[in-house]
Amino acid sequence: MSDTGPAVSRDGRVLRCRITRGKHGTLDGEALAEAGPALAELAAADPADPDGIGAVLLTGEGASFCTGGNVRAFESASDRGGYVRELADTFHVFLQALVNCPVPTVAGVPGWAAGAGMSIVCATDLAVAGRSTRIRPAYPGIGFSPDGGMSWTLPRIVGAGRARHILLTDQVLDAETACAAGIFTTVVDDADVLAEAEHTAHRVAQGPTAALGRIKRLLAATWDNDLATQLDAEAASISASAAGPEGAEGLTAFVEKRAPRFHT
Repeated sequence: MSDTGPAVSRDGRVLRCRITRGKHGTLDGEALAEAGPALAELAAADPADPDGIGAVLLTGEGASFCTGGNVRAFESASDRGGYVRELADTFHVFLQALVNCPVPTVAGVPGWAAGAGMSIVCATDLAVAGRSTRIRPAYPGIGFSPDGGMSWTLPRIVGAGRARHILLTDQVLDAETACAAGIFTTVVDDADVLAEAEHTAHRVAQGPTAALGRIKRLLAATWDNDLATQLDAEAASISASAAGPEGAEGLTAFVEKRAPRFHT
């Protein structure tokens, strides 16, 4: 475990995962090795558990969210291909757990999100940036192709043509441009990034956890399903929601003209 504090901690219904260390926001392999299993365990959790996790918050340690891996270590490795492959495999265990996480994931993204940092942002449900935040693939700059699922997530966010442009030209995107493209979901003043990300994570963590998980699964499946299959999945999902405790509370709250209380 990193000596900068625990990589994974709990704050009420929010699971906090620190993914980097150091002032430059270098990806922390030990932190990822701890965070990946913690995210994977959420798949077996009961969404109705009042003491359960309702959201995940990803943060970095330094002024930047994540500037990628330790390039100096890449350069000094005796077997660079083998070394980078091992790191990529570890990183991908975390990324799969992040993408498959059954509860909403939120990232607070100050400074730079470059290389692996951009991959993580693209794999996160909701990303809060500061006005001076910048995002960049960065892999071509060191003669690499991307990892962390960027070649899979980015086209699904911005479209195939724009993804080609961003990746092949190693384009730097400012916060507003990245938000307009759908990579970031919110842009706030730089000093407010972490507070806004925390607020977002706690707000969604108090929402209908089972229903939000169903929404995530429906969105993930839409790329593989035809319309009829997706409609069947939606019908099964909304029926399960209506029959469950969250649906009961939501309907009762609507009739009683009050805000629903999904978690007490």
